[in-house]
Amino acid sequence: MKKILACCTALALMGMVSFGVATASDKGPADMTLESTIDKAKKPKPAIFPHAAHQGRLECGECHHAKDDAGKQVAYVEGQKIEKCESCHNKGETMPKELATYKGAAHAQCKGCHAKTSKDLAKCGVCHPKQG
Repeated sequence: MKKILACCTALALMGMVSFGVATASDKGPADMTLESTIDKAKKPKPAIFPHAAHQGRLECGECHHAKDDAGKQVAYVEGQKIEKCESCHNKGETMPKELATYKGAAHAQCKGCHAKTSKDLAKCGVCHPKQG
C-alpha cells in the first residue's frame, strides 16, 4: 500500500510540475488574426499578426502593458495576464482619440514600430493582405 501511495504522490507531483512548465511557457498562438469585436468596422480589414516571429525579436513589454485603477497605462510585468487590446482600446473608454479604438491603438503601436524598422513593413498590405 505504501508503494502505491508513493507512486501516486510522485505522479501527482510530476503532473503539477509539467502543468506549471506548460503554463509558464505559454506564449500565445504563433499567428493571430486581429479584428475588432467591440467597435466593428463597416468594411473590416483583419490584420494577420505573426506573433511568434515578433516574440523572437522583442520582449513582451515592448508591445503589452496594463492599466492601473485610475485607467493609466502601466508597464508590463513578467507573468501578468495579457488582456485583449480592445478591452481598453474601445470607444467606451476615455483616452486620447488616436488610441480610443483597437484599430487606432494597433496602428499607433504596429505602424509606429514598422516605420522605424523599415518603410516597406509599414505598408498596409503587410498586415492586411488581400483576401482571395
